[in-house]
Amino acid sequence: MWVLIGLLAAVLVLPALFAPARRDRIDYGTFIDKVAAHQVASVKVSNESGHITGSTKDGKSFATTGPKPLPDDDIKLLKQATRVEFVGPSSNVWGTVLIWVLPLGLFILFWWWMGRRAQGQMAGLMSIGRSKAKVYATEKPKTTFADVAGYEGVKQEIQEVVEFLKSPGKFREIGARIPKGVLLVGPPGSGKTLIARAVAGEAGVPFMSVTGSDFMEMFVGVGASRVRDMFQTARKQAPAIIFIDEIDSIGRKRGAGLGGGHDEREQTLNQLLSEMDGFETTEGIVMMAATNRPDILDPALLRPGRFDRQIVVPLPDLEERLPILKVHCRDKKLSPDVDLHLVARGTPGMSGADLANLVNEAALFAVRRGSEVIQAQDFESARDRVMMGQRRESMALSEREKEIIAYHEGGHAVLAYVLEHADPVHKVTILPTGLALGVTQQLPLEERHIYPREYIEDSLAVRLGGRCAEELVYGTLSTGANNDLVGCTELARKMVREWGMSERVGPMAWGSQGMVFLGEDLMHTRDYSDETSRVIDEEVERILREQEERAMKALRGHRTGLDGVARSLLEKETIDGAEVGRLVDEAAGHRVRAEPSGALHVSEDPTLGADDVTRELPVPRQARG
Repeated sequence: MWVLIGLLAAVLVLPALFAPARRDRIDYGTFIDKVAAHQVASVKVSNESGHITGSTKDGKSFATTGPKPLPDDDIKLLKQATRVEFVGPSSNVWGTVLIWVLPLGLFILFWWWMGRRAQGQMAGLMSIGRSKAKVYATEKPKTTFADVAGYEGVKQEIQEVVEFLKSPGKFREIGARIPKGVLLVGPPGSGKTLIARAVAGEAGVPFMSVTGSDFMEMFVGVGASRVRDMFQTARKQAPAIIFIDEIDSIGRKRGAGLGGGHDEREQTLNQLLSEMDGFETTEGIVMMAATNRPDILDPALLRPGRFDRQIVVPLPDLEERLPILKVHCRDKKLSPDVDLHLVARGTPGMSGADLANLVNEAALFAVRRGSEVIQAQDFESARDRVMMGQRRESMALSEREKEIIAYHEGGHAVLAYVLEHADPVHKVTILPTGLALGVTQQLPLEERHIYPREYIEDSLAVRLGGRCAEELVYGTLSTGANNDLVGCTELARKMVREWGMSERVGPMAWGSQGMVFLGEDLMHTRDYSDETSRVIDEEVERILREQEERAMKALRGHRTGLDGVARSLLEKETIDGAEVGRLVDEAAGHRVRAEPSGALHVSEDPTLGADDVTRELPVPRQARG
């Protein structure tokens, strides 16, 4: 582009620079008269154009144009009276250069550009099969195990791999063989990639990091080529660690799903299996991978000799959430009234990423208030924002709707307080929050890992409390219990189908249908008869109706307390669990419930008459033993 601009400037500027001096223009007759009067000193005549230039004897220059060709008499006169020169067609040197050099230069420039472009494409094509793994030296990663709060068991198992790579002789002397592959399994946000970065910082050996999607390309065979290149690079730098994040993108079961498998993905997986434990042994290379979908991985990938050690990275418990919160609060200005232990107790089920988001939301709330430090109320607001959604200040409700919502949430809150095994109430609000018109939040006093039948039944009764309160007070029902009914039905069905909590069905369990894309349940078949299906439906109905009767009976017995909670909600819009307990106890004339304990439970009521998408109540986790 710059060359073209320069040539164009030369075409425009150079002719002006080399143009002849300015001459006086006269007509041809005057010129002949001057020649006849012997006033002209010299003349130059162009035979091609008839242009005549010359100078007079007094030193002035002139120019004129004569006929073509000049008459013979005029030619004789010119030859007799002055020095005359006849010139043929003349050429401009610069014009000639531009006419011949410019096309040639443009042609050469075009082929040079095409050559560079083809060279770049060939270089990209030749390198398409190379691995995209990033190699980290020992001084690059800054994350260490000190930055990973909690997970002591996980760090201990990972530390064994690091120690083997640092000092393999200690393990070989006793005959121990370190696992070739370590698979980190856990829900999203639990810190699998953070642990891998900590291994990179602690290992002291080359660490190669790549994601599963980096192997996939539009060309067939590229993924397998990149796997080979990655292992060749690792062998040159052995001992080394290869970390594949989101390995489920290439490690999915082969030959599953509609229309068979994905050829490119299966070729990549086959090459990975061969490199890890194939005909040629791989020494000094440890594979690490992370996934939150271990159920879809190919069995050959998980057998001994490949990823023969699976390390579960679960959601942090109470003892682990506290140090995680401390890590995320290191660079935050906290007020003395912030109790991180209380925050950790009130955030069960949150992952490390959720806790980091919680701390950041609290900081944002503090900035909105104009405060220079984060206070306890900011953490409370941030937890409500994360767990229940953003408060909708612009939504206007009629007095009738507010009263219905107050009794609905009051039904949840009263039952959560009076039932023995229910979770203690933390907060009740009738302010529109998220997609819900009202929210009843229950908070644990301790962690639970096994959920007894009594707890589940009380949870069902609490869920049905809003519907029962509306029917008890108004003698009719509304759409506000839609989300409660969906959660109740799902929980009751799990009791019958999966947890063996039905006497008619007995100790049998049928899980949910498999996923079609895995080829596990293409025709949506089930492994029980129609008669058993009918029994399951009847048992689900029986459980729900029994808990509905329990809820209605409890609310009738505490109708005065329900009225007090509803009036308080209409007056204050938001009350805490202590206020609920005080109102119910005053109405009953005695303390209804002793010290409560339980696990987290959030109940939300969707917008009246709308399709609800609200937070699901946590379902008790299955215990393996």
